[in-house]
Amino acid sequence: MNPSVILKLRARHGWACRRGAMEIDGATGKSQNARHMKRHVHRTAGFSLVEVTLALGVAAFCLIAVLGLLPTSLRTQQASIEQTVANGVMTEILGDLRADVRLPPGQASKEGISGFGLHGHWAQVYAPDTLFFTNEGKWTGALNASSAPADAALRAKVTYLFPPNASTSVAKIIVSWPPQVDPTAPGAPVPAGFVETFIAVNR
Repeated sequence: MNPSVILKLRARHGWACRRGAMEIDGATGKSQNARHMKRHVHRTAGFSLVEVTLALGVAAFCLIAVLGLLPTSLRTQQASIEQTVANGVMTEILGDLRADVRLPPGQASKEGISGFGLHGHWAQVYAPDTLFFTNEGKWTGALNASSAPADAALRAKVTYLFPPNASTSVAKIIVSWPPQVDPTAPGAPVPAGFVETFIAVNR
């Protein structure tokens, strides 16, 4: 074979090999030289100082708002607890008054033994009765004590109203707190909270 023809064939074959090496990405139509390909450097994104400062400012604002609501929520919770205990105390007083019914002849009242010592027959009674209770709803001190005991948290005042007839007794009960404040006294300050009800018992 003619040497010049062999050289031409080798030249054409070598060009085809170089072209095949360059056509790496035939699907997208892009070509890259395998010898001159560079590695891609992946950069990790981060927060700037301004972004961190703004985030801390927003978090601090939200925290201050939450802390500002804590005293209100604590007062509301405390008032709810005191009202629940006051309702329990009122139920005890109502039960005590209902238990001291008109007794048959020959039977004595047990009010002075197991009750609060309240007046059962109110036709001749016009002075109110005052009792004091602890945070747990337990009676403390003596009936109609002149001042609130040290462990008292609630004041209960039972005012006996004029009955409509001889067989019916009526009373007004107010349970208030703090115990040092008497809500029925003239010129007394307004108590922090109170519950009030009326009772009518047929004798």
